[in-house]
Amino acid sequence: MSRIDFAFGAPDRLRMACQVASKQFLAGRRLVVYTQDQARLAKFDRLLWGFEATAFVPHVHADDALAPETPVLLTSNAPVPPEPGAAQAPCWLLNLDLQCPPNAGQFERILEIVSGHDEDKLAARERWREYQAAGHDLHAHDVSSASKR
Repeated sequence: MSRIDFAFGAPDRLRMACQVASKQFLAGRRLVVYTQDQARLAKFDRLLWGFEATAFVPHVHADDALAPETPVLLTSNAPVPPEPGAAQAPCWLLNLDLQCPPNAGQFERILEIVSGHDEDKLAARERWREYQAAGHDLHAHDVSSASKR
């Protein structure tokens, strides 16, 4: 089963997702970012280019020819971990969808970011219940005060 980490209380879900992607890239970890929502994925893609003046997070869509060499992959299709390369850490999944991702059990770890918006919180509670019913290892983190620094 996968470890699922929920970060609750994010003031801006996509901005925090950019920070998470940057942190994972700097740690040398591969990351698949998933949502079925094409507009949300496009907005996240744009934000990755400019969320911090000095940050650079190499990313492409999962079907891009450069995907095998790129640490952060974006997809609106059912996410699958990329083939591990030599000396690469296992790939994690950042779920930006309002539903549990298909193939969740194929990832060692799944990261969930939840804002304070009612729709987001309700959807997160449902995902929590689904993950719990599937037997995943769930962890909750309050990031509301950490994001105010």
